[in-house]
Amino acid sequence: MDRDDMILISVDDHIIEPPDLFANHLPARYKKDAPRLVHREDGSDVWQFRDAKIGNAALNAVAGRPKEEYGMEPQGLDEIRPGCYDVDERVSPSAQPAADSTATAGSPCLGAAADMNAGGVLAQLNFPSFPGFSARLFATEDSDFSIALVRAYNDWHIDEWCAAHPGRFIPMALPAIWDAELCAQEIRRVAEKGCHALTFPENPVPLGYPSFHSEYWDPVWRALTDCGTVMNLHIGSSGRLAITVPDAPPDVMITLQPINLVQAAADLMWSRVLKEYPTIKIGLSEGGTGWIPYFLDRLDRTYEMHATWTLQDFGGKQPSEIFREHFLTCFISDPIGVKLRHDIGIDNICWEADYPHSDSMWPNAPEQLHEVLTANSVPDDEINKMTHENAMRWYSFDPFAHVPREQATVGALRRAAGDHDVSVRSRSHQIVAPAEKLAVYRKKAEAALAAAQQK
Repeated sequence: MDRDDMILISVDDHIIEPPDLFANHLPARYKKDAPRLVHREDGSDVWQFRDAKIGNAALNAVAGRPKEEYGMEPQGLDEIRPGCYDVDERVSPSAQPAADSTATAGSPCLGAAADMNAGGVLAQLNFPSFPGFSARLFATEDSDFSIALVRAYNDWHIDEWCAAHPGRFIPMALPAIWDAELCAQEIRRVAEKGCHALTFPENPVPLGYPSFHSEYWDPVWRALTDCGTVMNLHIGSSGRLAITVPDAPPDVMITLQPINLVQAAADLMWSRVLKEYPTIKIGLSEGGTGWIPYFLDRLDRTYEMHATWTLQDFGGKQPSEIFREHFLTCFISDPIGVKLRHDIGIDNICWEADYPHSDSMWPNAPEQLHEVLTANSVPDDEINKMTHENAMRWYSFDPFAHVPREQATVGALRRAAGDHDVSVRSRSHQIVAPAEKLAVYRKKAEAALAAAQQK
């Protein structure tokens, strides 16, 4: 397949929330107490909610910026690409298409000022930033206020962010993590609005909630299966990363990030959940795929050697078969995963862009992805599955109801983007020295390990 003929749907990207997030969907009685974006004297913008202050770490929005500006320090909205927080800069329908584009003037969702178009990406699944992947920030002593915050965020995400450009976003909801019954109600409510994705912690226990093995979450499992909604477990969503020791360099933590999802997958594979809810679907978000073949082999070996005394029973199937019935994996480039795609399951693999995070290859993701696919002689039908068809099926998402297929390819989208600026350029108000960045990281690592030891 030619690079420009690929159709790309990414199942892992991120929103840097705009300051007017709660303007239109939060009841008036709660607005004065809602989280608000505060601009500080050092030039950074932080979300303030009660005693909590949540900054936007530089690593979370580095698309189009030099690597010298990567780091953990907070930053302001004026230091990042507008497409990180402005949906009309991420996807704009207002401008005329390029002269040689197959798009027609005024056609939906295709415009010049568009990071997605310039990157050749048809659609995205966007994870939250400041509320955290589980929206634990919104869990207050007032459950009515908390659920109002979750609903306001979800309505903004579905009715404003996603609805601004139909066919370009797979909507995903925040959970009411503090109450399983409320969470189930919210899953059902947003499903009626066409949302069939839920973000959820990879392990609820570090956040102070029951484990996946507890019956506590049964209302959530029922709602997910009833609504055909995918539970998406993003790396780091438990609030813990794999920090080995306080003085380890950050490279250790970055290398080990997928380990959280290895643990989550094992937890759920051996739980009663998959047996009692046989249609449950779980996405392992930003976990990569290269480790999956070994993991499946280990599952089967464990079952063979220990099921007699652990009393596991998959009804005559191997655990690896059960994994393929329930789990969706995703990759950015991952040459090993692509090479071993049949050992994973070709129907269980999606592509992700991770825009605007530091792992993102924007705007050159199509080039790097195509290189990996070509090197592994992936046929067209399998390319289509991994790049968009699997995502459409798993998330009940049909972009072609809004964007004609011929306008959805990498080539067509890039032509529609025209001369949109994708150059790498400095945006930081000040460049922080690497030594200072490492010192900040070590303080965060020490605090994270100390907090974990207290629990």
